Amino acid sequence: MFRNPNTIVWCMMMTKHKWTVDEQANFLRRVGELLARGYPIAEAIESISLHLPKHRKEVLNNCLNELKKGVPFHDVLDHLGFHNDLIGYVYYAEQHGSFAEALLEGSSLVQLKDRDVKKLLKMLQYPVFLLALTGLLFGFVEKTLLPRFTSLFASLGLEDNFFTKVVYAIDLYFPIVIKLFIGSMLIAFCYYYFIFRKYSILKQRSLLVSLPIVGRILKLLFTHYFAIQLSFLLQGGISVSEALSLFEQNRKQAFFSQLGSTIITKLVTGETLATILSSFSFFEKEFPVIVKHGQENGKLEQELLFFSKHCMTEMEESVDKILKIVQPILYLFIGFLVISMYLAILLPMFHLLDSI
Repeated sequence: MFRNPNTIVWCMMMTKHKWTVDEQANFLRRVGELLARGYPIAEAIESISLHLPKHRKEVLNNCLNELKKGVPFHDVLDHLGFHNDLIGYVYYAEQHGSFAEALLEGSSLVQLKDRDVKKLLKMLQYPVFLLALTGLLFGFVEKTLLPRFTSLFASLGLEDNFFTKVVYAIDLYFPIVIKLFIGSMLIAFCYYYFIFRKYSILKQRSLLVSLPIVGRILKLLFTHYFAIQLSFLLQGGISVSEALSLFEQNRKQAFFSQLGSTIITKLVTGETLATILSSFSFFEKEFPVIVKHGQENGKLEQELLFFSKHCMTEMEESVDKILKIVQPILYLFIGFLVISMYLAILLPMFHLLDSI
């Protein structure tokens, strides 16, 4: 498919001034807020562009031109290089009509993910700096100071204390740990390149959710996204089979496209939706029960919406728990290293002072 020169120039402009994830989410959130107030999408984008830098205004003007030519908004966002999750929210919103609500929900989800990543990096910055500084100090003590003191203490008949043994043990085993880590990374890379990426995307997701710690968060994320989108589609008056067809047609998100296709195929054979969902390990165990209950009481879209919010809350709590565990462990390890280095030298000196 050939693109006209204007589109090519636009794409080059996108590459030069790439939108950050936070900028993308804020832009769609503001669009959603204006749409909720009754603005048409073109006026909403035009209003937002007034508060943005010149290069962003030029981009949004091109965006408006594309919309006037009949290009779907999700394709326009794809040209802008937006995150696939945000594009997915817009794609489904174009089908069910709850445009403002979907944009607000999508921007909140992406901002949450971006905030959690930034929070993790920020939390690790100081401990990693301390760890690097402690490593340099450890190398100096272990290679320069400790051998001299050990020789002195040995000549005076003092045996190595517990902390001296700890320092020497760390020096002995740390290179082995590093080699094991590098070896594990190489094995993981080979597994991914030669085996994992050849699996179907559904099997890939099933394997990913089996990972410790991260797998739980991914499972909640997949369940939330599928439940919230299906809920929006059903609220828009679309049947379950039509909603699954829209999932299947969404080529921007291969996982949900293949998921929709697989569910449709199984539904044709006579299986119920709840039974099919229970066969997927990348969804929460309670999800099929929620779906069955919603179908029985005729309020499936409301049940899905409630459960998707529950998954989001669980995901936030899981991330917070991980962050609260990781940081203290790092500080304890650094503290133990520093104490071991000092006591390896100071304890024998105290023994010498006592013998004087």
